[in-house]
Order: sequence, then structure tokens, then C-alpha cells
Amino acid sequence: MKPLEKILRPELMEIPPYNTGLGLNEVKSRYGITAVAKLSSNENPTGPAPQVLECLSQTSSELYLYPDSEALLLRKAIARRLNVSEKRIIFGNGSEELISIICRSVVNPGDRVVTLYPSFPLHEDYTKLMGGSVERLAINDNLRIDLTKLIERAAQPAKLLIFANPMNPSGSWLNPEQLRQLFAAKHPETMLVLDEAYHEYAVHGNYTSGLDLTELIPGHWVVLRTFSKSWGLAGLRIGFGICSSTELCQALDRTRTPFNTNQLAQIAAKAALDHEDYMLHSVQQTILQRERLAKELRSRGYQVGESLGNFLFINIDHSSIKFAEELLKLGTIVKPWLQPGFDSFLRVSIGTPAENEKFLVDLDQIEAFR
Repeated sequence: MKPLEKILRPELMEIPPYNTGLGLNEVKSRYGITAVAKLSSNENPTGPAPQVLECLSQTSSELYLYPDSEALLLRKAIARRLNVSEKRIIFGNGSEELISIICRSVVNPGDRVVTLYPSFPLHEDYTKLMGGSVERLAINDNLRIDLTKLIERAAQPAKLLIFANPMNPSGSWLNPEQLRQLFAAKHPETMLVLDEAYHEYAVHGNYTSGLDLTELIPGHWVVLRTFSKSWGLAGLRIGFGICSSTELCQALDRTRTPFNTNQLAQIAAKAALDHEDYMLHSVQQTILQRERLAKELRSRGYQVGESLGNFLFINIDHSSIKFAEELLKLGTIVKPWLQPGFDSFLRVSIGTPAENEKFLVDLDQIEAFR
């Protein structure tokens, strides 16, 4: 039998396992605690609208059937909501699967792929898996995007320019004018992938979606969205992308597996869109809590990035892994950032008021004994 390393793609072994973190039950069991604040995965702690849950509870008679491969009802709802052609929408098992689909469809060995840094790890991992060369552009010391350098990199031909706006994990973003400047500078042969997973949180700030400026984007592009964050459907895994053309969407669809979004996810996403007011109220509460938490942390002397997401990026000036472990023992789950150069940072999701308060109390308790 051949050694395993002779069978696997060599790029695979260079990709670190994704840091999903610990779940509620595991933390409770490991540390013998009952009250846990899960602030590690940028989930919406209020969940979806009650009507979504009611809709799901009534949907069971057709689970033996395969789901609609084209997600037609959801497709029509999104097309109406965003005023785009149904034929330019592609669905994924979360928007993260769409990143995989794009990279598998587009990236060849040696291709240059430009991304902002620190990044959502899968922006890099799927590129590397296909043999692409990742070129990182790090944020400034003030945790903001260096627009001048980004424009310089984007003006040079590359296979992909992929980044989140607002960024995960830093929360920083390009404002409307900066986005216009970037689009004007982007090389026409470079495909743009704009990950807008946190769009619903950001739209209340000095921000605009790339979909509002598509006439300025030269060449091919995809804008990604998800139901995992503000819509509260992370457990059902459904996201979508808007492609620059029907032809691009059809090409990417060849890489997508036929039944990649399950029936319950499609039904829940459609029902969520029908109850947008609930989502908007939830988002507003998260924003209020985000600003309150950032103010409290800065008053304690921490560097906290300006954020338009449902999370904060916090420099604790210590090993984030050790610090996060101490918080775990007290029942607060946060995400230590592991990418080189930012391993003293925690990414902390915005939870309920009680969860956010628990985080501050636990944080103070750890610091008191350092």
C-alpha cells in the first residue's frame, strides 16, 4: 500500500485544520459549568424570527425527497429583493462553500490570488488547495485597510482578488468612496470576489454593498451573502452569490454539487426574508451592544478595531490561546486568532447583553490575577 502522503494532494497537508472552536456542551462537560457565553462564531444569539421556526415545524412530509436543486422559490425571492436576474444567483451550503466552488472553478497552480490580512482562513485555504499563490495585504497598525497599497496590488493582473467587506476578523471596511477607487483601479482580467457575509450589520454605517456599484467593476465578479449571520440560520448552512453574468453563474454551477442546499434550509431562508423586520431589530440591538462593549474595552486600555460586523477584534497583548483558555474555564467562549502577526488578538462575537456582561466580568477576573 502506498504511503498516505503519496495519495493525497501535497497542498492538502499544508493547510491547517479550521479552528471551529468548542461547542456549548463540550465546554460545560469539560469544565463542569452550566452558564456559558458562546462568543466565538459570530452567530446571531437571538436566532431567526419565530415564524421561521414555526414554518420549519410544519415541514416534514417531504423530507424523503431530494431538495429543489435550483432553490426556485428562494431564488425568486432573492431576485425580487435585490433586483437581479434569477439566472445570476448561485446557492451554497453556506457562503463558505461558494468560496470553495469559485476557487475550484477558477484557480490553477501558480495563480496569483490577492487577499486582505488577517483574513477569513478559507479565503486562503481553498486557494492553496488548488495550488494558487496567496498574496496577503496586512491591515495597518490602527487595524484599518491600507487603501493605497490595496489599489497598487489590485492594479496588477491576478486570477482573483478576494476579501470580505467588512473584514473578518478585524471588522474594518472600505467605505463607498474607497470601494469606488478600488473598482476603478482593479485590473480587468482579475476576477473580484467580494464576501459580504456581514452586510446587514454594516449597511447601517458608512458602507455600501458592491452590488450598488457593479457598473464600476471591470471584468468578472461575484458578491457573496449568507443567512448564517444576521438572519440567524447558521445551523442550516445556506448562502448565495450574485454573479456578474449568467455565463459565469452557469460555469460555477458545474462545480456545485446538485443538491448542495437542503430543503429545510431553503424553506427557512425564504421564510426569513418574509420577516425582515425581525432581522433588522436584531441587528440594531447587536450594533448597540457592539458599541457599548467596544467602549468598555477601550476604557480598560485594550486596542479594539473599529467594526461594522457583529464582532470585535481585541488586542490583549498576551498569547490569545492562553487567554482564551482562561476565559473558557470561566464559561466564556471566544476565538483566539491564530494567524501569524495577530496571535495576541481575540475575536469576540456580540452576544446577548447578559453574555457580553459575563465576558467583561470574566475578562476583569483574569486580568486581576495576571
